[in-house]
Order: sequence, then structure tokens, then C-alpha cells
Amino acid sequence: MSKRRVTKPVYVGGVKIGGGADVTVQSMTKTDTRDVAATVKQIHELEEAGCELIRSAVPDAAAAEAIAEIKKQINIPLIADIHFHYQLALKCLEGGVDCLRLNPGNLRNEDQVREVVRAAKAQNVPIRIGVNFGSLPPVGGIGRTRGFSRHMDLVNRLPKADDVKEGDYSVVDHMVATALWEISLLEEQDFDLIKISMKAFDVPTTIEAYTRLAEMVPYPLHLGITEAGTKTAGSIRTSVGLGVLLYNGIGDTIRVSLSGSSTDEVEAGYEILKSLNMRKKGSVLVACPSCGRADVDVVKLANEVDALLKKANKEITVAVMGCEVNGPGEAKDADVGIAAGAGRAVIFRKGVKVRVVPEAEMLSALMEEVENTAVSAAD
Repeated sequence: MSKRRVTKPVYVGGVKIGGGADVTVQSMTKTDTRDVAATVKQIHELEEAGCELIRSAVPDAAAAEAIAEIKKQINIPLIADIHFHYQLALKCLEGGVDCLRLNPGNLRNEDQVREVVRAAKAQNVPIRIGVNFGSLPPVGGIGRTRGFSRHMDLVNRLPKADDVKEGDYSVVDHMVATALWEISLLEEQDFDLIKISMKAFDVPTTIEAYTRLAEMVPYPLHLGITEAGTKTAGSIRTSVGLGVLLYNGIGDTIRVSLSGSSTDEVEAGYEILKSLNMRKKGSVLVACPSCGRADVDVVKLANEVDALLKKANKEITVAVMGCEVNGPGEAKDADVGIAAGAGRAVIFRKGVKVRVVPEAEMLSALMEEVENTAVSAAD
């Protein structure tokens, strides 16, 4: 695993991004932002799930007005998602938002961007430059607002990362150029409270865009695969893309974009980081996939243990194994482990057998050992 890329630290509210800080996990509300009660309720659920930053869409003036009230009722930093109308960004700054996300494909008027930057600078509020393949500026139209039709922008004809031939101007070239254009606008005003994202649905394109920009600028990067898909497919697609980048030392904050619950996004984000030993939020479950050697329903047992561990919310690694082939060995790497056999189960601590219990008692015995181990670790 590569050493983490060194970046300038940026503070979003009280949360440090980059500068050696832990990679943070964020999500986005899926409620109508104008519905303050529903949005606050969802954010509270996300806070409980461990979400560290939250972003809300601001499509109109009513949503911008709601942002101020939402901000008063939540604990984690709030990011306003701005696309076409710079006035909404200014209104959200008045409402106390902790960060702005500006889309350089949809907000291309340089004077308007500069006005937002001046206001953000006065309040010490960071800006995320959110480059997204789905809303890139027209080819030849970066930073230009006249004479370019979005219906004839030619972006979809640009070759993606794995189709590029020598001399081609690619999607990645266009994404990087778009990011650098807005970075230069911010830097011209001596503004360096900058985060950047370079998202696409295509995983190789996303990896190449982030990798290339990471070599050019010192700012922290927000990682994501845009419109990744449903919980299963989207989590896999995101894990592959973000896993490659994080393993190579790139990335300071992440969002898993799923067509589903925002709490699923947070859970998937932590699982990605835990798999790379980058965060220890909550428990880690090691479970065998089951096979013909298993004498118990390992899948059922693993799901039951997983549900109980989520409720317990303890930083502990637990192994659930279905036989003696891998059970004791995998249990060595876990704080607590169980190897279930015909009519009985062996409970382990760090690979050392603690006791043998009847099959009917194995779940309760395992969770009792989890509790005892967690208490011992805390003492």
C-alpha cells in the first residue's frame, strides 16, 4: 500500500480533511431539502450511522432558505450542493453552511464564480470543485457561457481512459482541464480552502482522472464513483474504483453514491476503509462462505452475528466459521471467533480455545465473549 498523498488540510466545520487526517465518510440527503423536518430526521439517522459530513441539494431559493434552519438542528458539518445559480451559493453562505460544492460544468460564468469565492473567503468556508463526467462543460467551452449548446457539447464523443489513442483529447483531459480552470479562479483570489472531486461512472476514467490531478495540485480529494448503482452493484463498483485509489495513497474523504438508503452509503464507505485498515469504525466480521463441510447453517449464523454486532457498535473483529478447516486459523486473526460443528461450537480468543458450548447456546456464548473482550479492551 502506498504512502498517503500529502495534502493541504481543509476544515469543513470542525472536521479536518487531508493534511494527514483519517479519510472521512460522507453522504448526501435524499429528501426534498425544502422539507426541513424530513431532511433533519434523515441527517440524524446518518449521524447515528457514523456519517461525518452531509451534503444537501440546493435547487432553488426555498431550499437555500431551508439550509439555514437545517444547519441549526444538526451536529455534523453541512455542505450545500450548488449547480446553476450562484445566488443560491451566496444565500447558503448567509445561512451558515460549512462548505459549498460548485459544479464547474454548470456554473461557468467567471464573474459569478469570483463573487461566490469572495463571500466564501470572507467567511472562511471551503469550496469543493465537483467535476462530474455527466455535467462537464462543452468541449471548447470551459469557463464560457455563450455560443455553446449543451445538446451539441461533443463530450460523449471523447474517448474514455481505456479507449485513448496517442494524440487524442480524452474525457480525462477534459475533466482535468475543467478542474484546473476553476482552481485557477480560486487561486487568483488567494483562496486555497479547496477540495476537488473527479467523478465518473466509468471506473478506469475515474481512477485516471484522480491519479493525474493528484500529481498536479496540493489539495485534498473527495473520492466517488458517480451514479454507481444499486446497493449491491454500486457498492462493488465503488469499492473497486475507490479501493485502487486509496491503496495508491490518493483520497481524503469519500462518498459511496447508491440508489438506495443513505445509511447504506455510510456503511459501505466504512467497509471500504476497514478493508484497507484505514479506519476501525465499528466491528469487523470474518465469516466463511460455507460449503459441504459445514454442519451448521453458517450463513444464518453469520447474519445473526452481524446484526448483533451492529447493535453493539464495538470496535472488535469477530470470526464466524463453519468447520475446523479454516476456523481456528482465521480465529487467530480475530479478537473473538467461533468454529461451529455438529451439535457443538468452539469459542476462541485470538485463536486460543476458551470453551466448547452446545449448538443451541453458540450464538449467546459468542456474543457474551464479544462483550467480555470489549470490556477487557476498554479497561
